[in-house]
Amino acid sequence: MTAAITPRERRRTSGFRTGPQPGRRPSLWRRIANASLPYQLLTFAVFAAAWELYALEWGGLLIPTFTETVQATAELLGSAELWQAMYVSNQALVLGFGIAVVVGVPAGIVLGRFRTLERFADVYLNILLVTPMAAIIPLLVMSVGFGLTSRVILVTIFSIVMVVVNSRAGVRQVDPSLIEMARSFGATERQIWSRILLPGALPAIMTGIRLGVGRAVTGMVLVELLMVSTAMGGLILEYRGLFKAPLLYGTIVIILAEALLLISVARWCERKLTRWAQTTTARSA
Repeated sequence: MTAAITPRERRRTSGFRTGPQPGRRPSLWRRIANASLPYQLLTFAVFAAAWELYALEWGGLLIPTFTETVQATAELLGSAELWQAMYVSNQALVLGFGIAVVVGVPAGIVLGRFRTLERFADVYLNILLVTPMAAIIPLLVMSVGFGLTSRVILVTIFSIVMVVVNSRAGVRQVDPSLIEMARSFGATERQIWSRILLPGALPAIMTGIRLGVGRAVTGMVLVELLMVSTAMGGLILEYRGLFKAPLLYGTIVIILAEALLLISVARWCERKLTRWAQTTTARSA
């Protein structure tokens, strides 16, 4: 004979659910507050307003207003001279950064894996890290002249250091116990490289590539300013000499926009290739 269930017990058990409860969707205002884009837009609006007010009060001839810079940037984007200059500059950027990635990633991985080789190369990496790159330009001019080769070499030197150092750090941060465990199960050196070292070092490698992009753009502009007055650097020197401040600032804005675009592309590639690392970090958090 079963006991009768009272209405109070029936109401108490009817609301009970087994299993995980569905998460409550955050409100619209909470999603806006958690997003980074509104804060970036607010910061940009404050910066533009401060720039406009400062240029109107104390700018004079050499500092254009924000609206003048925007108009000059739009004018430059519609001119064939700018696109020709960008084409010439990006030749050195693409070739130099491509060489830095192709050479720097394997070199960093090998140096991180074999400490004996690192002892020979570490001093040269430290020299590249502390040497002012502007001091290398006269050496390049005396060695290879003013052509594309010298510009590619300088862009490569600028960016390869970040790629090598981060790739080496990525291999070093791989847990040695994973390698020992793989060896205990009979893994070959090739399997250790393909299954443990390269996947474990990939996040740091992508970080080095992303940092190297910014350094490559810096080297591209610097070599054109100090060595060869051509392309984007030549436009900067021309507008500065003619006191065309809006066009000068517009050229710099375009260079910064290109650098930010390249860094964003590198960051997107980093997220796509290292999605497993981000999932692991989120789970541990």
